[in-house]
Amino acid sequence: MGMILEVKELTKHFGKIQAVNGLNLTITSGMVYGLLGPNGSGKTTTLGMLLDVVAPTSGSYSWFGGKPNVESRQQIGAILETPCFYPYLSAVQNLRIVAHIKKASTSRIDEVLDQVDLSERKNDKFKNYSLGMKQRLSIAAALLADPPVLILDEPTNGLDPQGIAEIRELISKIAKQGKTIVLASHLLDEVQKVCTDFCVLKNGNKLHEGPVNDILNETNTVEIAAEDMESLTISIADFSGATKVKAVNGSLQLELGQDATSTDVNRFLFDRGIVLKKLVTQTNSLEQEFLKILRENG
Repeated sequence: MGMILEVKELTKHFGKIQAVNGLNLTITSGMVYGLLGPNGSGKTTTLGMLLDVVAPTSGSYSWFGGKPNVESRQQIGAILETPCFYPYLSAVQNLRIVAHIKKASTSRIDEVLDQVDLSERKNDKFKNYSLGMKQRLSIAAALLADPPVLILDEPTNGLDPQGIAEIRELISKIAKQGKTIVLASHLLDEVQKVCTDFCVLKNGNKLHEGPVNDILNETNTVEIAAEDMESLTISIADFSGATKVKAVNGSLQLELGQDATSTDVNRFLFDRGIVLKKLVTQTNSLEQEFLKILRENG
């Protein structure tokens, strides 16, 4: 995978306030990378530094394996603030202005409006758009120069559930085209559904980093039950893949070791003549992991 972004010890202080502290990140081509954290955790400040809008106190970052410059900045489409367009102009007219500012061709206007599902409303005035449509037009503007990288700061902020679902679907669609996306959000469900990798920020400090699937695919607990619970309890005591077994509401709850699966449990018991009437696996969610990380880091 090609290197897209490398961040080394990036730090930002606003007077006595530490907004970002010694941040290290590595983002490679094709990632949808989530910066996850509560409001005030340093996400927007981080993105501001990466886009050369906010000057770092110390540390460094590189785009595409080189020092930040005008050429590298032109390869990044970004949305940092609330959508800002001329209210009495249409989507097409606004994008023509964006193209002029970015020195990009106007030939992609219809294409990007189609990408964000605004083709049928492209001649309507911006002031008549819903908040979700305004956000989609912002993404269209970011895509206008066909950049390989998109940076999105809280792209679903303030949207209703339908608008959130639309933006999520749009981000997933864009990612499938091979673009690398850096996404800041405080919404766990948003990051879980669209991101390949994520880090957790709190008070400017990185608490955790890794692939989303490493969490979602990890099975922690299995609940089992059989007609003969006494025999089940005796037999499962010999199963080496369980690190802990306890009785819960007429069932047995097993905490599994790293290499054990629910299939292993079922096979082990079946070989001993026990047919399970209940086998329920419980997998981690990003919410569980996020709350655990915050608890562990006080």
